[in-house]
Amino acid sequence: MAMQLGAVAPAHAQEAPPPGQPSAAAQAVSEEITVTGSRIVRNGYDMPTPVTVISTKDLQASAPANIADYVNQLPAVSGSGTPATNIRGLTSGAAGLNTVNLRNLGSNRTLVLIDGHRTVASTLAGAVDTNLVPQGLIKSVEIVTGGASAVYGSDAVAGVINYILDRDYTGIKGDLSYGQTTYGDDNTYRATLTAGFKFAGGRGHILLNGTIVQRNGIYGVPRDWARNGYYMTQNPAYAPGNGQPQYMPSAHAGLNSVTAGGIVVNGPARGTYFGQGGVINHYNYGENYTANSEWTIGGDWQVNQHINGTSLQPAERMRGAYGRLSYDITDGINVYAEASYNRSLGLSWGGYQTDRGNIAIKGDNAFIPAALLAQYPGIATAGLTLGSYNLDYPTRSSANLRQVQRYVVGAEGSFDLLSTDWHWDTYYQHGVSKNHVSLISPNRVTLGYARDAVWNADHTQIVCRVTRDGSADPLAKGCVPWNSFGVGVNSPAAVDYAMGNPWTNQRLQQDVEALNFSTNIANPWLKPIGLAFGVEHRREATSGYTPDFAKTGWYSGNFSDTFGHYNVTEGYVETDVSLPFNIDFNGAVRLTSYSQSGRVVTWKTGFTWNPISDLRLRVVRSRDIRAPSLSEMFVTGGGNTNALANPWAGGASARFRGVPQGNLNLKPEKADTWDFGLVYRPSFLPGLGLSIDYYDIKVNGEIASLSAQNIVDRCYEGNEDLCKQIALSMPSNLAAPAYSYGNNWNRTTGPVPGFADFWVYTIPYNYVSERARGIDFEVSYLTPLDRIAESLPGTLSLRGLATRAIEDTTNNGTQAPTDIVGQNSGSLTKWKYRVTANYTLDEWTMQLTGRGFSAGVYDNTYVQCTSGCPASTALHRTISDNHLPGAFYVDAYLARRLKLGGVEGEVYFQATNLFNRDPAPFAFGPSDTSSPEPSANRGLYDYLGRAFRIGLRFSLGG
Repeated sequence: MAMQLGAVAPAHAQEAPPPGQPSAAAQAVSEEITVTGSRIVRNGYDMPTPVTVISTKDLQASAPANIADYVNQLPAVSGSGTPATNIRGLTSGAAGLNTVNLRNLGSNRTLVLIDGHRTVASTLAGAVDTNLVPQGLIKSVEIVTGGASAVYGSDAVAGVINYILDRDYTGIKGDLSYGQTTYGDDNTYRATLTAGFKFAGGRGHILLNGTIVQRNGIYGVPRDWARNGYYMTQNPAYAPGNGQPQYMPSAHAGLNSVTAGGIVVNGPARGTYFGQGGVINHYNYGENYTANSEWTIGGDWQVNQHINGTSLQPAERMRGAYGRLSYDITDGINVYAEASYNRSLGLSWGGYQTDRGNIAIKGDNAFIPAALLAQYPGIATAGLTLGSYNLDYPTRSSANLRQVQRYVVGAEGSFDLLSTDWHWDTYYQHGVSKNHVSLISPNRVTLGYARDAVWNADHTQIVCRVTRDGSADPLAKGCVPWNSFGVGVNSPAAVDYAMGNPWTNQRLQQDVEALNFSTNIANPWLKPIGLAFGVEHRREATSGYTPDFAKTGWYSGNFSDTFGHYNVTEGYVETDVSLPFNIDFNGAVRLTSYSQSGRVVTWKTGFTWNPISDLRLRVVRSRDIRAPSLSEMFVTGGGNTNALANPWAGGASARFRGVPQGNLNLKPEKADTWDFGLVYRPSFLPGLGLSIDYYDIKVNGEIASLSAQNIVDRCYEGNEDLCKQIALSMPSNLAAPAYSYGNNWNRTTGPVPGFADFWVYTIPYNYVSERARGIDFEVSYLTPLDRIAESLPGTLSLRGLATRAIEDTTNNGTQAPTDIVGQNSGSLTKWKYRVTANYTLDEWTMQLTGRGFSAGVYDNTYVQCTSGCPASTALHRTISDNHLPGAFYVDAYLARRLKLGGVEGEVYFQATNLFNRDPAPFAFGPSDTSSPEPSANRGLYDYLGRAFRIGLRFSLGG
């Protein structure tokens, strides 16, 4: 384990350290700070790789419900997955996940470690849920930015998040807290209890920890800011060449092709919609409406709103237990065993099943209102088409139960060889993640049977056509007719027939064996030479089970079973060498052999230089990799149902089924990284530290899949190979190669209107390159205030973190490279920052935190204009307003230490988003708004409002 390699003092918590150096507080008290980022442990300011350390006190002052809430606020972290941002991924197994994403390069390119060890992934894509870290035991969190694959292994393209546990703790301590928003919702309970005891005269140690977190979430969107009908609409006044912008962020807007109880979208009855109890109404399309637009601005826009079928904040239930037993069998050998179990349940609503003007109703449907037939008798012959978000059946929802077990047995020790002290450690780790995903969703087949409702032979009862005429399909048995005309018009039996609970089980297993050695070799002229080397073998495997009924036919579900495994064997060497002229060299090389994707070499070389005592310069050059995930190699089906623009129908919305397929020919991604930085600690101002680091990461052969929309568009433009990834009906064998499906239709004429049974197969390839550049800033200052004036009591510490993203350009070789920096529709803003001011006086601690990000745009490729606009193209859409504002939030923390007998305690109060700032209005659309999100970018803006947390910490004998 990295923290125990090398002959230096043990690590201590940091108050406010700049990246890769001890804090001002540490300097003030001459406390030696040790951080990792290397297999050879030395003081952080000696290392060329920037390392940001978050201490226990930092975490306590933030009082997060879980560790991810804090880490995701750090400027170097962008685009992380949270339960709120994963809410639309009903079938992906990501519901309830908290993942960390450094540099916005993807959570699968950030390596997550616990005490320097890998942990089993929580999803097929390789994401690790940070909820499984024993949170009451975290001593510090180390963020190693820049490449670290040569030191720690694959997936460290953007860096490493290393959670350091307090493995030597003795005593009993706990933390109890309760929180809610200023609106009285999202009630959250958190409790941790930790106990550590020595036995056998101090040779043995037992450590136990338990964690309970319950977050009730917010079902629906009970916020005023979400009720303005804010969408990205197709400008009704736009026509090619008329100088008007094509896109227009609009308030009081809605899709006129859907209502709660159905709206007629074709023929002479167009605009007739059906309300409570089937009441007939006529829709007001508003003044800005045009006949070819699905969007209404003004008019009856409120009729189309259905955001309350979505969770603003998913609910979470987490339980965790951790135990560790260690024993010194000799003075130089310690053996240990660890076991942990985590159970996490994520519950969320994913939106009503929306049919955007694609419900075909036959003319003899028995539920067509008589009054409508009397007014429009032609319906009896021609039928009609409805759009609906089907309020009579429940919103789609998911329950994602994740159970993770992790077991580690190991030994560590030291020995003397050739007058040199050596440290060694070895361990075996076994991890299992079991993921059970259960959905509530309508079934396409049964709902289709139920909607086709007719009178029975003697015209006395409404039945399903399949019941009257007979059907051999087992799903037709017990069909209950469905009334598509109104709200509150269907019985519970009809709902039960149309709805179902598709589910799947997925199992992930990771086995790791490792052996490491390290030493510091005496150097009579300069500092000791650090040396570390080791070997590791790892096996990753997955298996699953889905019942046959859950594999096809669902609006949400359609799960598939994924089976596969691969092995990794690797060895590494790392060294630290002092050179003349105050220069230090750190280098590492690792040879890795994958059973599926071959051999690859990663390496790192870095230098630090002290031209003067106050200034340290550093540079790192590295080659890093990410291996293909189990999902990218082995997935053979599943997918989602969604909407895209049909180019054969002038861009009209159409439903499709997206089906992912694995690729066994994938190779590891390769990244080349430069880091340049400086650390300045002026001797004339003790307590001040400053660091600036520039990073440049180039990833080649990045694994990605074209989106369904891109596949369809490029097929339409003539790419025959991509046409082979499109089919118009479900193939008989989902595991067969996707390219065999595309020969049953003509590219020129396109698919049948409406994309009935339209399937798009997405396949990953090593075809994308990406470049990310930016600058990290960190400054800290700690001083007793009596340094400033003798009469001033207490201690003040300041810390500022900021990242300026300069570039994040992706090139897929098929269109112009796109740079997403500053697109506040995503997560990578130009500036992201966090500033804290902490004041300690006797038993009191007070902290103010300011956090925020800069203003940006929806899309860097958009052309903003209001008149005289250039031609709007697929690569450069014109838009009336491309601006999205930045945000600044203030958090406050107050704590009072107490002592009662032998028990030390602390009561604390925290308020986040102190001024209750609403998120900026964000316009989703215009293509897929079939399941509307709240009009906020929840991956960037604070969307809950002001929130409070009160708590009590206590310790006994620690």
